[in-house]
Amino acid sequence: MADAPFYLNVLFVLTTFATLGIFFLASQKNKVALGIVLLIMIFQAFLGLQRFYHDSDAMPPRLMLMLLPSAVPILFAFFTRTGKKFINALDLKTYTYLHTVRLPVEVVIFGLFMHQLMPQSMSFEGRNFDVISGLTAPIIAYLGFRQGVVNKPLLLIWNIVCLGLVLQVVGTGILSAPSPFQQLSFEQPNVAVLYFPFIWLPTIVVPIVIFGHLVALRRLLGKN
Repeated sequence: MADAPFYLNVLFVLTTFATLGIFFLASQKNKVALGIVLLIMIFQAFLGLQRFYHDSDAMPPRLMLMLLPSAVPILFAFFTRTGKKFINALDLKTYTYLHTVRLPVEVVIFGLFMHQLMPQSMSFEGRNFDVISGLTAPIIAYLGFRQGVVNKPLLLIWNIVCLGLVLQVVGTGILSAPSPFQQLSFEQPNVAVLYFPFIWLPTIVVPIVIFGHLVALRRLLGKN
C-alpha cells in the first residue's frame, strides 16, 4: 500500500505468518489444513493486488468474497466427520497461546487508523478492546492448562468474552468498509482491508482467531 508505512506492512506480514505457524503447531502439523490456509492466502493476496475489492458498488457485494473462502472450511470442520476429527486433535493450549498475535494486530490497526486507513472505532482508541485478548492470552494459557489440569471455568469465561470482543470488531469492520451496506465511518472508512497485505486480516488472521474460540468452546462444553 502506497499510503501505509513500510514498517506496518512488514509487521502485519510477520504477524500473519506467526499466526499461521502457531496454527500449524496447534493442528499437530496437519499439512492439509496448512495447505488450505495457504491457498486462501494466495487467492486473497491476488485479489488484493488486482484491486478486486475496490468496486464498492458491485452487486453482489464483492466484500462477500472476503468472508466465504474462510467460512467454508470452518463450516466443514464443524459439520463433517473428518472436520470434527481435526477439531478434536487440536492442541488447545497451543491455540490459546496463538491469541497473543492479537496484540501486534492491534498495533497495526492503530497505525492504520493514524494514517487514515481505518476508522478510530476499530482501534483501541475507539471501541476495540480486543487488545485485552492478546495481553491475557499467555496468562490464560498458563493458568488454564497448569500442571496438566484443564481449568474449564476459566477457559470458558475467557473464550466467551474474547470471542465477543473479536466479533464486535468484525461487525464494525464490515459496516465501515466501502460497500453497498456500509453504515459507519463514512468520513474515514475501513479501506486498509481492501489492499494487500492487510486483506489477510479479515481473510486469514481473524478467521483463525474465531475458529480457535469456537473449537475451544466446543471442546470445553463437550462430554470428552
